[in-house]
Amino acid sequence: MLQIKCKNNGSTLPFEFGTMLTDIYDAFGLQFRHRPVCALVNNRLEGLRFRVFGSKTIEFVDVDSAPGRKVYMRSLTFVLYKAVRDLYPHLRLTVEAPVSKGYFFKLRAADPADNQAVTLDLAQRLKQRMQEVIDSGIAFHRMEGTTEDVVRLFRDHGLENKAKLIEGMGNLYAHYYQLDDTIDYYYGPLVPSTDYLWSFDLVKYYDGVLLRIPYEDGKFPEIVKQEKMLIAFEMDHQLLNQIGVSTVGQLNEFVRKGHDAEAIMVAEALQERRIGKIAEMIAERRHVKVILVAGPSSSGKTTFSKRLCVQLLTCGMKPCLISLDDYFIDREKTPKDENGEYDYESIYSLNLDLYHRHIQQLLNGEEIELPTYNFALGKSLMSGKKLRLDSNTVLMLEGIHGLNPLMSEIIPEEQKFRIYISALTAIKLDDHNYIPTTDSRLIRRIVRDNQFRGASAIDTIARWPSVRRGEDKWIFPYQENADVMFNSALIYELALLRNYALPLLESVHEVRPEYGMASALSRFLSFFEPISDKALPPTSLLREFLGGSAFKY
Repeated sequence: MLQIKCKNNGSTLPFEFGTMLTDIYDAFGLQFRHRPVCALVNNRLEGLRFRVFGSKTIEFVDVDSAPGRKVYMRSLTFVLYKAVRDLYPHLRLTVEAPVSKGYFFKLRAADPADNQAVTLDLAQRLKQRMQEVIDSGIAFHRMEGTTEDVVRLFRDHGLENKAKLIEGMGNLYAHYYQLDDTIDYYYGPLVPSTDYLWSFDLVKYYDGVLLRIPYEDGKFPEIVKQEKMLIAFEMDHQLLNQIGVSTVGQLNEFVRKGHDAEAIMVAEALQERRIGKIAEMIAERRHVKVILVAGPSSSGKTTFSKRLCVQLLTCGMKPCLISLDDYFIDREKTPKDENGEYDYESIYSLNLDLYHRHIQQLLNGEEIELPTYNFALGKSLMSGKKLRLDSNTVLMLEGIHGLNPLMSEIIPEEQKFRIYISALTAIKLDDHNYIPTTDSRLIRRIVRDNQFRGASAIDTIARWPSVRRGEDKWIFPYQENADVMFNSALIYELALLRNYALPLLESVHEVRPEYGMASALSRFLSFFEPISDKALPPTSLLREFLGGSAFKY
């Protein structure tokens, strides 16, 4: 008999070899508001049909958790795909972007002439069909076969991007999922059957549909129009489609043919061109005196700001860059979150009184002495640097709170230009497997924290939930206020970062609670054919995370 410890209630029970997680859940008599959707087995995420053949520690997870939401959304995506195949088999379903606490999908025909406009009626028909599938309680079956057979199966079903992804992994065997008569591929577990999907919503959203799941209170968050975010994604999707690397399978094929340096050069040239256009937009607005650059953690704000300064100089402007981090208050004065930890993401971790006084003085033509923050000591100090704005100087303020109205309320509207930056990962694993931007930023941060702060992957992963809560509260609500949204993601970056990130992630042992995230990121990065950083220029935004930058930080 196996000894299984349940972290949810702290008890241990004996089980036979090969017992399924669903039966283990029933035996422990746990009372979830809704059934769990997956479980952490020795801190590794598994589906509920997983069978246990050794003594384990198990924690059951529901949709209220981050890993549970991913499992729930993957399962709903499969149901949506089946509904599209059942009702509109000539249309191709593609996931486009994460917006408004959901996922935005488009439906396209192979022949543009056969495209069907997404109407309220079409969205409602799809939602009704999804509900019928869910009510039927159809099982999600995880199937395995030789890679050759699985690749052939996907090609026979017209799913070329899935075939390329699996074909390029170099494994002898591969898996896929089956839902009734529909097959698909997902890189993480699904719920056991459709009746586990107790709530969802599907609505028309711009020229596609928005798939949504309930959050902690069982309710759906308000739908937010995020047109600028969608435009930023759409620009990159169009470019990736044009050069033929819109999915990881296509990128891997591109790299195996020896075009990795070309991928780097194209992506870097595109970013520089976009930064130059933003500088031109600012130069055309002759009254602009303050540029506010904001974005979440590891979005590349600092390097972007320095590159924008270079472009502004070519436009005849004199930029002066100030990091809002230098306005942090002393560490012991920092507000604390609900867990009693310092909340560095709070806007009130900044010395707003000093900040506002300095901005007002600068706009009045007065001279100020800039502060500096000593992170090692946790102390705010005066830098000795003096600053006064002349007629040709434009002030650039860079920090996570740059778009918060509290940071610019004393600046006349015509004198400010707002920029939001984030790593909006446009490349996809395949049509139905989106790469979460939060995962891409976490990988960046793990590499950077290790390179420059001596932090382990465990340290960074443990801190990440607090960072994410702060972003949801203090950053994301203001992103659509931007005059321009800049995508800092690079099509090749995960293939390059895997060389640095994998050893750090693989050093996390299963006894650690961070192992679940570390193992998930490791599996995810294994999809990418590695790219060398030899062709990476010193001005690349990735140098902020890897080192070797031409800029000083």
